[in-house]
Amino acid sequence: MAASDRAGNAPVARTGCAGIVLAAGAGTRYGRPKALAEGGAWLRAAVRALRDGGCAPVIVVLGATGPAPETVGLPAGAVPVWAPDWATGIGASLRAGLRAAARTRARAVAIMPVDTPDVGADVVARVLAAERAAPSGLARAVFHDTPGHPVVIDHKHWTSVSAEATADSGARTYLSSRDDMVCVTCDDLATGRDHDFPASTHADRSGN
Repeated sequence: MAASDRAGNAPVARTGCAGIVLAAGAGTRYGRPKALAEGGAWLRAAVRALRDGGCAPVIVVLGATGPAPETVGLPAGAVPVWAPDWATGIGASLRAGLRAAARTRARAVAIMPVDTPDVGADVVARVLAAERAAPSGLARAVFHDTPGHPVVIDHKHWTSVSAEATADSGARTYLSSRDDMVCVTCDDLATGRDHDFPASTHADRSGN
């Protein structure tokens, strides 16, 4: 997934970190696509956390809501990408996000699901700093000893992550095979909880 110049002759120097918000799912347990959850508040929070935490651009992967960004009220400055095969699982959304990131000059990506609304810019900034210092180019937030998001991945891993991102595994299959992931404790900043149900009924951690 190396970017090249317009003539296709040489790789482009990569710098910075792109954000990827995975917001393509139908939200079956929630009752509607989570990109629309709480009037779009979750989506806005995810974009803001990545942007203010140091990511540019911020890519939002859409699916169940259709390809038109106006259907979700996409925050200004966010870059919409549609995953036409979104229904096959989160792997399709991740691949679409990585393809979009590969067309930028980003050196790394920070991946966030749309349903972790209390993860803010301070968490993102902490994990980005850890990834920059890590020889592996891999870092993720951990909350109370449980792996969470964001996950930050250097571009040298993108091709392998994409190859193993199938069905609902996302990046999990590839990352679980690594022993060089830097785990960044963020208990003091957020719960990191993934929400599967509306706040008015029940919320839990799905792990996806």
